[in-house]
Amino acid sequence: MGSAILQGSYDYRLVALSVTLAMFAAYTALDLAGRVTAAQRQAKWFWLAGGAASMGLGIWSMHYIGMLAFSLPVPVLYHYPTVILSLLAAIAASAVALFTVSRKRMRLGSLLAGGAVMGGGIAAMHYIGMAAMRWPAKAVYRPVPFGLSVALAVAISLAALVLAFQVRHEQKTTPRKLLSALVMGSAVPLMHYTGMAAVRFYASNIPFSVQSTVRISSLGIVAITVTSFLVMTVALATALLDRILAMQAAVVDSARDAEARLRMLAEAIPQIVWTANPEGAVDYCNQRWYQLTGLTAEQTLGAGWSNGLHPDDRPVAWRNWEKVVLTGQPFEMEYRLLTAAGGFRWHLVRATPMRDIGGTIVKWFGACTDIDDQMRHQEVLEDQLKQHTAALVDANTRLQLEMCEREQAQQELNQQSERMVLDLTKRSNRAINLAKMAEMLQSCAAVPDACSVVAVMAPKVFPELRGALLLFSSSREALETCATWSDSDLSGTAFQPHDCWALRSGHTHVVSSGDRTGRCSHAAGLQSSYFCVPLLAHGEALGILHFQMIGPGDPTEPILLVAATFAEQVVLSVANIRLREALRNQSVRDPLTGLYNRRYLEEIMERETRRAVRSEQGLGLLMLDLDDFKKFNDTFGHDAGDTVLRESASFLLKSVRVEDVVCRFGGEEFVVVLPMASLEVTQARAERIRSRLQELSVTHQGQSLGAITVSIGVAELPQHGTTSKELLESADAALYRAKREGRDRVVVAAIRVPSEMKLTQRR
Repeated sequence: MGSAILQGSYDYRLVALSVTLAMFAAYTALDLAGRVTAAQRQAKWFWLAGGAASMGLGIWSMHYIGMLAFSLPVPVLYHYPTVILSLLAAIAASAVALFTVSRKRMRLGSLLAGGAVMGGGIAAMHYIGMAAMRWPAKAVYRPVPFGLSVALAVAISLAALVLAFQVRHEQKTTPRKLLSALVMGSAVPLMHYTGMAAVRFYASNIPFSVQSTVRISSLGIVAITVTSFLVMTVALATALLDRILAMQAAVVDSARDAEARLRMLAEAIPQIVWTANPEGAVDYCNQRWYQLTGLTAEQTLGAGWSNGLHPDDRPVAWRNWEKVVLTGQPFEMEYRLLTAAGGFRWHLVRATPMRDIGGTIVKWFGACTDIDDQMRHQEVLEDQLKQHTAALVDANTRLQLEMCEREQAQQELNQQSERMVLDLTKRSNRAINLAKMAEMLQSCAAVPDACSVVAVMAPKVFPELRGALLLFSSSREALETCATWSDSDLSGTAFQPHDCWALRSGHTHVVSSGDRTGRCSHAAGLQSSYFCVPLLAHGEALGILHFQMIGPGDPTEPILLVAATFAEQVVLSVANIRLREALRNQSVRDPLTGLYNRRYLEEIMERETRRAVRSEQGLGLLMLDLDDFKKFNDTFGHDAGDTVLRESASFLLKSVRVEDVVCRFGGEEFVVVLPMASLEVTQARAERIRSRLQELSVTHQGQSLGAITVSIGVAELPQHGTTSKELLESADAALYRAKREGRDRVVVAAIRVPSEMKLTQRR
């Protein structure tokens, strides 16, 4: 173009002021949009006009402050008719925006049309304002930035309409409302400064008219800013005042409607309904109160309501009511109300405080519910409950007595069971011990062994008894104590058979403590109860079992039965032992002389020979033969011969040591075994027997049988043999030598040569 481009600069303080104006205008638009939407009929047009004026003024002020912020090196004047035209464009755009937002529904067509009109108005305001500038320069618009600024104005308008539509009903300042104002307030300056960037200013000498122009100074900027802020503030204050007045009117209308509905509802309720002021004075009662009590409103309102109470309930009701009025707690009580017929009916009275937002009581709301029928039913139920309770208590008492009786019976049954178990245990133990004793008695080989078993097992079978076992002596002239247990108390160790009543009667004899009748001599000093059991076998008495009670009391029947069984086991064992002993004696003893027979001699010789060889000790052997024994039988008879044999045997038993063994070898021959005896001792014993036997005087049927002589053969181990057979053969050979040499003499056997030596000598 040939002209120089004018470069301008921005006053950022004015830029910030323009942005602030834009944001404040945006917030004002959002707040007034809500008033326009809420207003009806004429008020709607009033708020639309006022909102459009304040919003348009704010946008216009932002525009001109923004233009003034751009300073050029040439003076600038403003054609104020054009400026006013730009203000009208801003107001028209604002009116379209408010009208669009105030519609009930935001349709797409309305949104696009409103955005286009509003954006076009803002763009028109901007470029009309640019056209109002008068200065020695020429403004040239670039097409692309120009179109971009217009499109940006339309887009910003669409976004502003959407944001305003979303927050139009928010009467308070909310974060979303502030955010929407921030977005709209930032977008309008953005469009303005984009439009400024679309213009290039060139210096020009073309003259311009200064008619109807004005230069805007700093004071003008202040005036525009203050005026804009003041107008928008007034608009906001007016909207706030309108909202407050609308809220108060709504509250008053709501209170009136609520009171009317409350009274209508109270009259429709079949119960008594009443209200009271915060001090507790009743200010309303529905018709149900007056119908029931027959009182008038003058007699009821205030504190007169107490006239309808029963005299006995009145003081308590007053105290409780005054208390809840002071504390603000809900009220609940049962009392009787007067009826028009002159009686009283029970009512349940409840009252609840109604509070305002600050928690202050503004009204008491109460109701009285007729519970007279329930109270009557309750009294009937209480009487029935008392009757049922009494019956239940009686039944419970009987049940407790029955339970006590059952418990006592159960305890007795348990005790009986325990006693039975204990008794069965004792019986089982007795049976086990009896069986064990029987087994042990069967293994006994001698009576002393059996007595030891009885002494050990009796305390186990009879822990409550002590006692003793008494058996007949071999002469059967006395009872001798052979076993005692548990410190049995007897007056001695041997007694006569007639001292025990059990042996006299042949039955168990029981004597209680303190009873002096029929006491046995062997228990003369005994203080406790006792009993004796006779030991009978094959009709013969073997002895007695004597039992004494350790503790007080008498022996029971079960104890007596067990004692009888115990006695049977003992007597059976003793009888068997004695029978075995008798049979053994018959098998090893000669029946005529009572000496051991030849069979026993063979056993004893084998045993004694082995013992002597093992211990390297001597063993002497005498073989005796009565001389001329046949003449005793021929002269005096066989009975006389038997007498000679018996007397000779008795003499031999008295002439030897206890450990020596005397045997009848056969006929009139005898053998004497002398353990641990040397040849000299054996020979000396033989000489003594021979010499003293001659002195023996034997008579038969008062007639002397004459002198008895004997021939004796002597042998000794090991000189005359190392086996029983060799010793007997050596002694027998010596005996025959004595017979041949003239009888009545002692002959020692010849020394026996061992078989090995004989074979050597023969060789």
